[in-house]
Amino acid sequence: MARLLLLIPTTSYRVSDFLKAARGLDVEVAVGSNRRQVLEKYSQGRTVTLDFRDPERGTKQIVDYARQYPLQAIIAVDDETTVLAAKASKALGLSHNSPGSIGAAANKFRFRTVLTEAGLPSPGFTLVSLDDGPAEAANRVDYPCVLKPLALSASRGVIRANDTAAFATAFHRIAKILKHPDAASPAGLRDHVLVEDYIPGTEVALEGLLDCGRLNVLALFDKPDPLEGPYFEETIYITPSRLSAPVQDAIAAMTARAVTALGLHDGPVHVELRINENGPVIIELAPRSIGGLCSRVLRFGVGISLEELILRHALGLPVDSLEREVLPSGVMMIPIPRAGRLRHVRGLEYARSIPGIEDLTITIPLGQEVVPLPEGSKYLGFIFARGATPQTVEDALRAAHTRLEFTIEA
Repeated sequence: MARLLLLIPTTSYRVSDFLKAARGLDVEVAVGSNRRQVLEKYSQGRTVTLDFRDPERGTKQIVDYARQYPLQAIIAVDDETTVLAAKASKALGLSHNSPGSIGAAANKFRFRTVLTEAGLPSPGFTLVSLDDGPAEAANRVDYPCVLKPLALSASRGVIRANDTAAFATAFHRIAKILKHPDAASPAGLRDHVLVEDYIPGTEVALEGLLDCGRLNVLALFDKPDPLEGPYFEETIYITPSRLSAPVQDAIAAMTARAVTALGLHDGPVHVELRINENGPVIIELAPRSIGGLCSRVLRFGVGISLEELILRHALGLPVDSLEREVLPSGVMMIPIPRAGRLRHVRGLEYARSIPGIEDLTITIPLGQEVVPLPEGSKYLGFIFARGATPQTVEDALRAAHTRLEFTIEA
């Protein structure tokens, strides 16, 4: 029986969706995590503890594991595991993107450098050392600008600055975020901040699957809420996109150029772009699938999930169709309005009764501390909808959200 290894941090939402997808296939799935499971020694190889922060050590651990439990594929589910998956796959002779291409995508400065050198549209950018402080850099950048940690995801630590005072505030705030234990980045990626010119425009997200270097666009999501800062909290994703066919073609073409420049050729990609009068500009590109529980709005062919599609591709199993279902769908990532402890959630059944709402999941337990952006990296939960048109899906998500009431105590 084929066996694949899923690399999933303990903080990830996505374990259950991948395991559910695997149950329908004739494959054995093992979960590699960064914390030891209580019953690991009794799991008969279905779980393994790995060092995600040291890819060299983590690779050795996977190679040792594979001696007893041979692997046919390794899949990275979140950003912090993509480099490890590439290195371990290379060591085991499995299909993989090169560690260099994955590393370039995982480092925002290298990513921006590669795209610029390839001639792709790109904002002006500079790298600022945390040791040097913000004073000199604040006086030489153009405004507005956006400050970013080099390796964090989900818009964590991403802050817009409109002047030198805001630059200094954002700089110190990011430095504090990077000192937090759960924001630790690989060595060399936690002592600098990337500063980019702010790019105005409409933002979209593209979900794709690379097959021998060819980009298959699985879905293009509109983001109807403006993302203008100072923080960039994503809320609503709607597919199919309402952009014109020529604009969608330009987005796909720009993404294909970017993955080629990076040297990526296999597996899922999640791409964020902005579109203005000059055309599309890539903001971020991650060699993994969409995060959180957002993939639950996607179905392909005869109704298979995105996770099953990824598993089939990784194992070389047949895929009947990459076509997304025709019915429009969408998801709202429920934002955290303020910091504190989540005490009560009211209106769940009322929200679920809105026509078009398929599901509503609160992902933070009552009593747990919640932290909004830019310090935080989680959402209160997810609302899922389907409808006759993209607009009816958007309307249903907004209506359901207004029915919810969260009590958060300081």
